[in-house]
Amino acid sequence: MKEIKGLDCKVYHEKLDNGLNVYVVPNNTVNNTYATYTTLYGGRDNEFYINDKLVSVPMGIAHFLEHKMFEMKDGSDVFNFFSERGSNCNANTTGTRTCYLFSGPNSFYENLEYLLKYVEEPYFTDKNVEKEKGIIGQEIMMYKDNPYSRMYDEIMYNTLINHPLKYPTIGTIESVNSITKENLYDCYNTFYHPSNMFIVVTGNVDVSKTFDTIKKHEEKRVLEKAPVIRRKEFNEPDKVFKKNVDIKMDVTIPKAAIAFKINVKNINMKDTDIYTCLLNMVDLKVGPTSLFTEKMKQEGFITDTFDTSIIKCDDHFIVVIDFETTSDIDVVIEKVINEVKDLSVNKKDFERRKKVAISGLLFVSDNIYKLNDKIMSDIINRGSINYNPIEDIKNYDIKNVDEIIKNINMDNYSIIKILPKA
Repeated sequence: MKEIKGLDCKVYHEKLDNGLNVYVVPNNTVNNTYATYTTLYGGRDNEFYINDKLVSVPMGIAHFLEHKMFEMKDGSDVFNFFSERGSNCNANTTGTRTCYLFSGPNSFYENLEYLLKYVEEPYFTDKNVEKEKGIIGQEIMMYKDNPYSRMYDEIMYNTLINHPLKYPTIGTIESVNSITKENLYDCYNTFYHPSNMFIVVTGNVDVSKTFDTIKKHEEKRVLEKAPVIRRKEFNEPDKVFKKNVDIKMDVTIPKAAIAFKINVKNINMKDTDIYTCLLNMVDLKVGPTSLFTEKMKQEGFITDTFDTSIIKCDDHFIVVIDFETTSDIDVVIEKVINEVKDLSVNKKDFERRKKVAISGLLFVSDNIYKLNDKIMSDIINRGSINYNPIEDIKNYDIKNVDEIIKNINMDNYSIIKILPKA
């Protein structure tokens, strides 16, 4: 057992004989439980090496596979199983991972066994794969008609050149239609081996009983040796694919997104530290409580606050800022670019932002969903749980900001505008 210092959280961790890592964080002050079962496999994994052999599969297959895991051989309905026990279940796929989850106050151990069962028993046939293509095709069209989804997909496509995160996790109509059950089994057998997966449980659970339930189930599995997975490396240039793109849609309020493509290869810091510093720097510049945001709202340049996100793409970080405006959209874009390109911050503001970050962490410790997500994020991005997150934040120094500013170029950016149809 280890404690996440400063958050009053005890983490019980065990790596099972088959390679599956299990993390349990009990909290008897809540009347709920949350479990996630995650594989380190996502939308970016369209090309990879298995035992030094290059394998290429259609775009969107990780998301397709996520959908098909809910197809049971006996015809039973996974969602009904959890619903009948007063619980919710779901799954989601990002560029780097696929996660299956459930939450609810009752029948936890029965639910946990069922989660293990349906994730570990794939059932793909030519018929059910063909049926799913139509369903996902409709989902793709729905995303294309959503201005926010369309804006995100377009900004990634126009910012990146070679990296697979350029393409939407869901794939395209053409790529999805080319997926076969053999593709699905190949990817499942490669990436759904327990050595490439982990479970995180948070909430009101008995630690010993939770581990016993998982171990008992895993002992029944007959597994082949874990494949040696090596992801393909991509030579991604610093320049963006397209600088400016305008899209006409059925919107009443114009929207825009700006993506800054930042090469961080020469920064002498860990990627997780670079990410945290960039996040804080961007928040200080255009976050909800920044002076710039307040001024832009008061002067009528934006309808609400700016939304920001940071995506890691190997040697690059993509900083995305989006907003809505009823003002001159090009003027607002210019103001945002000028503000963000000057990432310098003063020490007083930096220290204030650190206190905000620490307060946010303290809130996370009381929320079983946010805590589970934080642990999951640590495992994916750091390779292990950060057991000293508050201390790490305290140790960030304005010198870290100076190191980043000194070694990055903010001149490579792409702009997407979603404009009303004439």
